[in-house]
Amino acid sequence: QVQLVESGGGLVQTGGSLRLACAASGRTFSGYVMTWFRQAPGKEREFVSAISWRGGITNYADSVKGRFTISRDSAKSTLYLQMNSLQPEDTAVYYCAAKVGGLGLLRPSTYEYWGQGTQVTVSS
Repeated sequence: QVQLVESGGGLVQTGGSLRLACAASGRTFSGYVMTWFRQAPGKEREFVSAISWRGGITNYADSVKGRFTISRDSAKSTLYLQMNSLQPEDTAVYYCAAKVGGLGLLRPSTYEYWGQGTQVTVSS
């Protein structure tokens, strides 16, 4: 089974930056899509960004486009999310998730593997 472990969350001021990491283990990720979701209190889990492991093709939610950058280090089997210009509305638990292929990539229910989440809090 694939295991995913997030790290890098914390408390930052408005306008600050954080880099989240998701360490993956258990198998080869060729053909997988790796994705960041987030969930704020009282809200549904929402798509943030995704990347194809093999080709590095990226996808971003409109709310984070231009501020966040997704990337992966294949040698380290690690997914990253660089978050800049953070705003209070970015406050959420951020989750790393993985699935085979890209169909339904915006929908949490299509994902097979999930990390435990890491808290990001942006103060106003």
